[in-house]
Formats: sequence, structure tokens, C-alpha cells
Amino acid sequence: MWLVIAGVLVLLGGSALLRAWPVINIVETGRTPEYPDIQPRRYAERKARVHEAAHRAIESLPRWTLVSQDAAQGVIRAVVTSRLFRFVDDVQIRIEEKDGGAIINVRSASRVGKSDFGQNARHIRSLFEAIDRQLETKAVS
Repeated sequence: MWLVIAGVLVLLGGSALLRAWPVINIVETGRTPEYPDIQPRRYAERKARVHEAAHRAIESLPRWTLVSQDAAQGVIRAVVTSRLFRFVDDVQIRIEEKDGGAIINVRSASRVGKSDFGQNARHIRSLFEAIDRQLETKAVS
């Protein structure tokens, strides 16, 4: 009896969990209406400096792995592997020079499933926070 009740509670909790996030598995800055707060990030720094900060940010984040980078094109590719089930999400970062500064656009996509439970949005937010830390550290020294 208790197992049935526990099973029902897990199902109900899972149902509530599914309603907490949009049913999508790709999030892109400025292109995902479900996450209006996730917009391209502008920096007053030059493209090369922002690219270097993004590279260091990826190296500082747990479970992130740099796949490739092309500083001239302003493209960095990384993967993020989930801790529990080892799911892999692909992250692409595009850095463009604009008005003496740089703009970063990010796309994070799950390789499997129809819903990411908000994880791709969290990847982008974590990346931006890490880049901000890298630029602040560099600016202070």
C-alpha cells in the first residue's frame, strides 16, 4: 500500500515538475521567448579579450569541456555533461565585434529528449556569470 502511495506522489511531483519549465530542449540568446531574460550580452571589451575570458570561463565551470574554438571567427564550442545521467548538451558561443566592444550570443541544446527541465537556460546564465567573473578578475590585475 505504501509503495502505491509513494508511486502516486512521485508521479504527481513529476507532473508538477514538468509544468515548471517549458517543453523545449534548445535555448538561444534573444531567440527563445520562453526565456525573455536570456539576451545577447554586450561588453565594452574588445572581441579578443572577451573570447579569452569565455575560454577561461568554460575551463572554470564544472562538467564543461571545450570542444573547439576559432578566435578569428569568434566561435567557441563546448559540451556540458550532466552529473547524474551523463546527458550531454552542446553549447555554441558566438562573439562579434560591435561599436568598439563585443556581443556574445549563446546557443545551448540538449542532444536527447523533448524537455531540458530548464537546464539549457541555466547553462547560459552560468556561462555569462563566469565570463563576467573572468573579465572582472582580468580588469583588476
